[in-house]
Amino acid sequence: MDADKAALRKTTEARRQQAHAALSERARDLVRDSFLESFEFSPSSVVAAYWPFRSEIDPRPLMLALHARGHRIVLPVAVRTAAPLDFRLWGPGAPLVKAGLGGLVPDIGAPELEPDTLLVPMLAFDDAGYRLGYGGGFYDRTLEKLRAAGPVRAIGLAYEAQRVAAIPRETTDQQLDAVVTEAGVTHFRKA
Repeated sequence: MDADKAALRKTTEARRQQAHAALSERARDLVRDSFLESFEFSPSSVVAAYWPFRSEIDPRPLMLALHARGHRIVLPVAVRTAAPLDFRLWGPGAPLVKAGLGGLVPDIGAPELEPDTLLVPMLAFDDAGYRLGYGGGFYDRTLEKLRAAGPVRAIGLAYEAQRVAAIPRETTDQQLDAVVTEAGVTHFRKA
C-alpha cells in the first residue's frame, strides 16, 4: 500500500503543479465563490484553513471572505509527529512563522481553538471522498479526534485535475464531506 500511495503522490503532485500553473488565480476565485454559495455556517463557527504550500490551491481569498463574515479562522499547526493537529487563531495581518515543512502558521502566542469545519489541502481525491495527503496522517488523526467529540465537516479544496479513480485506502483514512474544485462542489457524506 505504501508503494502505491508513493507512486500516486508523485503523479498527482505533477498534475497539481500543471493545474496550478494554468489556473491558480481563476481556480481560487471559483473555489471561493462555489464554497460560499454551497455551505452555511453558524455565526460562532470556527473554520480551519491552511496557508498554501507548494502548488496547493490558495484558500486565502476564501479565508478573507469568511473572516469578513465574522467567522473565526484558525490555521493548523503540527506540534508532534503522529498526533492530531492543533489550531491557532488567524486574522488578516496576523504574524506568521515558518513551521515544520516550511509552511506558515500563527505564532505560538495566538489563541488555540477547535474548528467545526476544516478546509483540507491534498494531492489527490477520489469519488468516494477519500484524499491523498503528504503521508503524515495529520488530517486523518485530527478528523478522527474531532469527529469523536461531535459534528465536524471536512471540505477539501483542490483542482479538478487532482481527481483520481481511487485512492488506496487504509482503515485509518477519514472521508471528506465534500470537495470544492474550480468545476464545482462534490458532496460525499450526509451532514
